Amino acid sequence: MPETTPRSGSAAIIGRPNVGKSTLLNSLLGQKLAIATPKPGTTRSVLLGIYVQKDPPTQIAFIDTPGMHRPTNALGRALMEDAKAGFASADVIAFVTEIPKQGGTLSFPAPKDAEILEQLRQVKSKVVLVINKVDRLKEKGLLLPLMERASKAFDFASIVPLSALRNDNVSALVSALREQLPEGLIYDPEQLTDKPQRFFVSELVREAVLTHTHEEVPHGVAVVVDKFEEQPELLRIAATIIVSKPAHKGIVIGHRGERIKQVGQDARLGMEQMFERKVFLELWVKVVPDWTEDPAKVQSLVREPLGSV
Repeated sequence: MPETTPRSGSAAIIGRPNVGKSTLLNSLLGQKLAIATPKPGTTRSVLLGIYVQKDPPTQIAFIDTPGMHRPTNALGRALMEDAKAGFASADVIAFVTEIPKQGGTLSFPAPKDAEILEQLRQVKSKVVLVINKVDRLKEKGLLLPLMERASKAFDFASIVPLSALRNDNVSALVSALREQLPEGLIYDPEQLTDKPQRFFVSELVREAVLTHTHEEVPHGVAVVVDKFEEQPELLRIAATIIVSKPAHKGIVIGHRGERIKQVGQDARLGMEQMFERKVFLELWVKVVPDWTEDPAKVQSLVREPLGSV
């Protein structure tokens, strides 16, 4: 007999960079909330997205966290602190790993996953293993032995293979996480996230920058929202793109301003889709030398990026 008891609680989505955590969050919520690019380190903020299901009554506050890695600068250390804080008090943890690209070794745990597993052994919350990107696996018969190795390596509450990009088997993850949640409903069913609109403005601009720039630029990019004016049918927005080196400013602007124009167009379209109104967007680029090495600047540009610089 299917369970009908109302359940709700928090579920932290953790894993190493670029395994598809943000794509999974968007798939779970059925809409784009977190930015996602193929470049590692895209997620910089702990992002809350509340999933609501009527049958059976379920509310899950998903917490998307920055990728777990060994930090090499002040920015990396701040991201790791935020990631650990994100899952420290969660009711359940969704630990995301991935099927490697073709030619990669199919094993568990992967070397970088092993470090995360050791940290998970220190927490009291139940852990659900999410094996993402199963669409990469041509021989599906290899999946069961992989799951068996995973079950021997750690006491997972459940193991769920899925493809977040294709939205395959995502409902199975919801069911597995729901089993670990306390009884009762505690969230406002109308609330989707705890972040203000200005946060998503900065993220959509940064996503566009990451999409259009070279490999050396993304980790030194931040976005500060300078103006957010609401009119009945229009949003007037101004933002500053922060880079850490003068050469990066030229890369972001591009030849005769072509790249910054593409960035602005992509970001504006994303905002219009999210906010459901026309957007007038102005962008500037500013160099803040080596800001990723300075804890105070990381605090102001990553953790508090919604005011003027």
